[in-house]
Amino acid sequence: MNQPPTQFRRLPHAQLHALVASAVSAVGMPADRAQLLADLLTANDLRGVFSHGTRQVATYARLMRDGRLNPAPQLSTVTETPVSLLVDGDGGLGYFPTHAGTLQLIDKAKANGVAVLLTRNHGHFGAAGLYARLTLGHDLLCFVTSGHQLHLEPGDLHYDAAGGSPMAFSAPAGEEDPLVLDFGAMHDLYGGRRDELSRLAPGLVLRSIGMGEVCQAWGGLLSGLRMQPEPRRWTWPGANQGAMVMALRIDLFLPAADFRRQMDEYVQQVRKLTPLPGLDTAYLAGGIEAARERQYAVEGVPVSAEHQQLLEVLADELGVPVPWR
Repeated sequence: MNQPPTQFRRLPHAQLHALVASAVSAVGMPADRAQLLADLLTANDLRGVFSHGTRQVATYARLMRDGRLNPAPQLSTVTETPVSLLVDGDGGLGYFPTHAGTLQLIDKAKANGVAVLLTRNHGHFGAAGLYARLTLGHDLLCFVTSGHQLHLEPGDLHYDAAGGSPMAFSAPAGEEDPLVLDFGAMHDLYGGRRDELSRLAPGLVLRSIGMGEVCQAWGGLLSGLRMQPEPRRWTWPGANQGAMVMALRIDLFLPAADFRRQMDEYVQQVRKLTPLPGLDTAYLAGGIEAARERQYAVEGVPVSAEHQQLLEVLADELGVPVPWR
C-alpha cells in the first residue's frame, strides 16, 4: 500500500512541514498544535507511510474549515488511575489526545509496570505507529489501535464489520532498528480482488476481519462509541473515533538490556533470510521504514504529482504559500 511512487519529485521534509503548519493555522489551529501535527505527518512521509503523511492535511483542514472538527480543542482527563487514563479530545483531531495521553502513559508504565490509555471524542488519529514509536526509548513494549463509528445495516458485507482496522506493535532493539509493525488489518481488502482472496484463502480474510473487529471493540466501543450512530455520541460531526494505547515494561520479565541484545540478533538473522518474491531484502517489521527515513531525510521525500497537486490545491484554497513554488 505504501510503496514509493515510481514518478516523483523530491521535496525537503522541511517544506512539507511548513505547508502543513500553514494550512491548519489558516483554519484556526493554535500554533503549537499546528507544529505538532506537521511533525507527525512529516514523520510518516519520511518513513514512506505516505497514506498517513502530509497528504492527509487536505482532508483535515477542510473538516476543520467546514465545522466538522474542532480546530482548537481543549483536552480533558475524564478518568485516571495509576495504570489507566481516559482522555477526551473535545471534537478535534485524534492526534492531540493520543499523543499527549501516550506521553502520560509512558510515565505510568515506567512507574507501575503496565498502563492503558483510552481516548474518545475525536477524529482521525493517523498512523498507529506514531504512538507505538513514542515508547521505544523507554524500554517498553507497546500496542496501539483505534475504532470508529460504524454504520452497519442488515445485508451489508461482512468486510464492513472490521471498520478502519489500524494496529501497531513495537519493541525496542539495541544498535539495530526497532521492531515497529504498523498496519491496517483490512487495507488490502477494501476492494479490488478481495472476493477472489476470500475464495482462495478464506482463513486469511477472516483473520483480517477478526483483527479489525478487535480494533472496533477495544479502540471504539471501549472508548464510548455506540453501535447505533444516532443520536451522535459527541457534538462535533467528525468526532467519530476512539483509540487505545497499551504499554508494559520489559524488565517485568527480563532485563531490558538482555532483551535489546536479543532483538539485535533477531534483526541481524532476519536480514540474512531469503526475501519474498519481488523484494530485495528481508527486514524485521519496521526495518524498511527506518531505512527510508534515513534516506529521505538526506535526499528529500519522493512526492508523486498527485500528492503534490493535492497539497497545492489546498494551499490555494486557503491562501497559504507553497514553499516549493
